[in-house]
Amino acid sequence: MSSALTALPALILPRAGVAACLWLALASTWVPAAAAVASGAVVSTPQVRAELVAHAPEGLAPGKALRLGLLIEHQKHWHTYWKNPGDSGLPTTLAFTLPAGFVASEIRWPTPSRLPLGPLMNFGYEGKLLLPVDVAVPAGFNGDALTVKLRADWLVCKDVCIPEGGDFTLQVPARAATAAFAAAFAAADAAAPAPAAGAKATAELKDGALQVRVSGLPAAWQGRALQFFPETAGVLNNAAPVAGQWEAGVWRAALALDPQRSAGPASLPAVLTADGQRAGLELAVQVTTPWPPLAQAAPAPLPSLGSGAVTSGPPAATPAAPLGLALALLLALAGGALLNLMPCVFPVLSLKVMGFARHAEDRRAVLAGGLAYTAGVVVSFVALAALLLALRAGGEQIGWGFQLQSPGVIAGLAVLFTLIGLNLAGLFEVGSVLPSSVAAAQARHPLLDSALTGVLAVAVASPCTAPFMAASLGLAFTLPTLEALAIFAALGLGMALPYLAVSAWPRLAKAMPRPGPWMANFKALMAFPMFATVVWLTWVLGQQTSIDGAAALLGLLVAVAFGAWVLGSPTLGRGARRGFGAAAMVLLAAALMWAVPSWRQDAVAAVPGAAAGGTGPTAGQEAGDLWQPWSPERVAQALAEGRPVFVDFTAAWCVTCQFNKRTTLNQAEVRAAFERKRVVLLRADWTRRDATIAAELARLQRSGVPVYALYSPGETGPRLLSEILSVGEVTSALARLPG
Repeated sequence: MSSALTALPALILPRAGVAACLWLALASTWVPAAAAVASGAVVSTPQVRAELVAHAPEGLAPGKALRLGLLIEHQKHWHTYWKNPGDSGLPTTLAFTLPAGFVASEIRWPTPSRLPLGPLMNFGYEGKLLLPVDVAVPAGFNGDALTVKLRADWLVCKDVCIPEGGDFTLQVPARAATAAFAAAFAAADAAAPAPAAGAKATAELKDGALQVRVSGLPAAWQGRALQFFPETAGVLNNAAPVAGQWEAGVWRAALALDPQRSAGPASLPAVLTADGQRAGLELAVQVTTPWPPLAQAAPAPLPSLGSGAVTSGPPAATPAAPLGLALALLLALAGGALLNLMPCVFPVLSLKVMGFARHAEDRRAVLAGGLAYTAGVVVSFVALAALLLALRAGGEQIGWGFQLQSPGVIAGLAVLFTLIGLNLAGLFEVGSVLPSSVAAAQARHPLLDSALTGVLAVAVASPCTAPFMAASLGLAFTLPTLEALAIFAALGLGMALPYLAVSAWPRLAKAMPRPGPWMANFKALMAFPMFATVVWLTWVLGQQTSIDGAAALLGLLVAVAFGAWVLGSPTLGRGARRGFGAAAMVLLAAALMWAVPSWRQDAVAAVPGAAAGGTGPTAGQEAGDLWQPWSPERVAQALAEGRPVFVDFTAAWCVTCQFNKRTTLNQAEVRAAFERKRVVLLRADWTRRDATIAAELARLQRSGVPVYALYSPGETGPRLLSEILSVGEVTSALARLPG
């Protein structure tokens, strides 16, 4: 029997540099995002340029004006937030470090703009923005310069939100004027809301709204449309239209209350703006009637998270107790061993079983093959983890199993498994396809076959680790690099351990069946798990792209199968082989020309619902079912309405995700429990790369899918359910929800 069973990877990838080529191919699908660059008083990111600036036109002396500020220049369509960000977002924070005696005031916020986002309304700024503070110089100061240090954090948003920040340092000379940014400070002053001198603002609660009455406004404001910006969050429904009107110089408006109101102040500070006026007016609206009882408290705003793409939304899950490194290594070892039971790994492992059976009588060959397989698995896990850590350090928001988020990798694996299946079914032998020199080299180095089998096993096994490895992998991405890689090495060792044990201990090896005629039937039988894997990969690619993408892959596989038959058929003569070979090359080229464009990112983006965040059904979601596409804004909106939220973080390539969907989430008992509690069902589809979902998973201290998060209004964070769901676990968690 040919040793072709484990040599198929060598048919696709040359022997020299096989592992390097594989990892380079995976890396080529990702382009690291630009990281923030700090330089003294300036921090630059792809979204903003932030600079610490000063204004001291008369130098530094007691009683003389000294002003500091953060100057933010937003890229087009990006924005940051006001002191009350509205329905989502975070205000920019400035923390100055000054010498003893110097005192910085609060930020003098410019008048904000309304920033609608779907059903939400936020308050913030676009374009160029200066956030100024006044600084009091202490008596007796006689230094030559003032060293200012600032820690600033801001949330910048467009389609996604990115928490950013930086540490700034600035030297302000004491004996010379500092006025390079005088125009910026003047513009900030002009945009700052002024006290509404002579104005009187009162309000009463009536008909479920705050009825506001403002008199004494400037003559230039009379008759204009006004906007109301409350400085206190959690009082008003910011997105509701303002029903305002003028009556004899008095502006009256009915302001809708927040359904999840969390405050009832006797005095409501606010900024009032008028069409055509650059700056607003500061008001203190006196509420003359009692507030009704408070609604259940709305969730706290998202804390600053450092770099990485996330959107403003509900708070992260309360961190669990830290998992020790020793326990994480032990769990990784056990989880790796359990990986051998996963259906996505079984087809590859059947190749190893065939290898053991073939060399059952050659103890040295069995041991060498087991060691080579172990090395291939461990090195592959470590290399894949190192690539992932490097990409994450470069700013990429990706997680474990990221290689299967690339349609090109999915298609390559489908081609490889098709060739392996055709070989096992007897359509061709590798020795008849490879050049004689390559075949001879392969025969001299059988250990390479075992190592490549380990590489292939890792490529398809990594997405299946989440059910056993969620805690260990979550810890790994918070540890120093060497400790993180040790966890992945333990995971690989655990996966290879059963085969290493069989190869190392003769008593275990004796349990293996002896070579015989049965092996021919077993070899053909093993072709069908390979073809089943191809079916799964085709479905995954269809979820990532479209039905056209899946059909294109099937066409490519037909061309590949035709080429394998031409090269491997023993009945074709030289002339027929040459003619059919030319036809096979044309067919393969045509299939690639059809397939590749349908797998590109821009082509996928044009298909509604083809990728995460689209408008159509997500992976594993039927049209018309109860599930909606996930977004942090949708979670925040549902919680603000007092409704619990269940989020299914899933992917088409995640076998466990699909198992849970069909055995638990689609059960009538579970769906009825969701309906009774009025749970909003959201599905975060990670089939294709999505930085927002990756960042949310990191915030939940997870690096892969599946993840199941249950949010309840008023709680500080979601409850995370186990990765392998049961009906009882879900219904019990829902039963504990209020209401």
